[in-house]
Amino acid sequence: MIPHEEQRTVKWFLLFSYIILIGYDFFYYYLFPVVIQDEGSGPQSKFLYITYAILSILILVFYYLKKINKQSVIKYVFSISYILSTLIVDILNYNGRGGEYTSGNLVEVFLILSLPLFLNTRYFWLVSIGITIKYILIGSILNSAYVIIPIILIAVLSIMSFFLLVRFQGYVGAISTSYDNQLEGIVKGVIATLELKDPYTRGHSERVASYALLLAQEIGKFSKAEQKSFYYACLLHDIGKVNIPDQILMKPGKLTNEEFNIIKTHPSVGAEAVKNVEGIKDSICVIRSHHERWDGKGYPDQLKGEEIPLLARISAIADAFDAMTSSRSYREAMPVEEAYRRIIEGQGSQFDPMLVEDFKKIYPSWVKFHAKYPWMKEFNLKMEVKS
Repeated sequence: MIPHEEQRTVKWFLLFSYIILIGYDFFYYYLFPVVIQDEGSGPQSKFLYITYAILSILILVFYYLKKINKQSVIKYVFSISYILSTLIVDILNYNGRGGEYTSGNLVEVFLILSLPLFLNTRYFWLVSIGITIKYILIGSILNSAYVIIPIILIAVLSIMSFFLLVRFQGYVGAISTSYDNQLEGIVKGVIATLELKDPYTRGHSERVASYALLLAQEIGKFSKAEQKSFYYACLLHDIGKVNIPDQILMKPGKLTNEEFNIIKTHPSVGAEAVKNVEGIKDSICVIRSHHERWDGKGYPDQLKGEEIPLLARISAIADAFDAMTSSRSYREAMPVEEAYRRIIEGQGSQFDPMLVEDFKKIYPSWVKFHAKYPWMKEFNLKMEVKS
């Protein structure tokens, strides 16, 4: 699912879940208690408030997860917490009381019916199987056959939701493929234009993107969608160089201070040029900040340490490695062993020290990629994001 759509869906999912939970219980216990229960108003068990206490605390947890950009985890936390809390409440409430087990909540129906919205098969099975197991456990502990009814209802609703989930995934997959093809064509055209302007950087963007993606995958913190956005942003990390005069970009000798200041404008110019492009705007930091340094001596914003976005820190190592191991107008390529040594020397000064440790682990894969790379080939964009 597209990250922005995931965030929006989670927000509305939580809002309706809380509204349904509170509204259902208010209706059940206060508005029409005599009609439904043939008893007085108000909940008949103090254990009911356990669920409300847990779900109230979870609001703070959801806020924290949103703050650290882990919105995709929120639906799991809510669903698991709700299923476990209602399981405990029902067992405490009915155990030893005798009589028929009569419980359940409209929230469970909403959970099942909302599953297709997240386009996530793993989440679908977690919720549908989780609710089913809840009633099986309740039936076993309370020795009640009544749980057969909600289990059948859950099975029917789950089947309906599964068909919708598969259909939605098909639609979104087709749209995503079409969009990726269009974005790939645009990126390929832009890079080809840039490489016509500076032949010495032919393939540089592709290699940097490949190195950076391997390092990002080694870290293991990024979803498939985030990897894809990161890959495209790395391909475009030098797009701002189209604004650099040829006599500066192609100068074989040392640049003057004035000329170098012009070169240093390319990250901000590039970021501004593509800031509204869907598919990469979440990774714009790669374009703007790939020349920042861990010690704060980089450009254009002189960011320091963890002020530099993680994706930009990753791309900085990849960019430096390829710059050193490929020929330029002013020097020949250096051996990969020398580039490796210089990156290690830059640990804690130019580069994030923790990322350099990850670089050491992925370095053999970079060497293999470098050795197999067809240096004389024409540009061929290839997506390498793992499923």
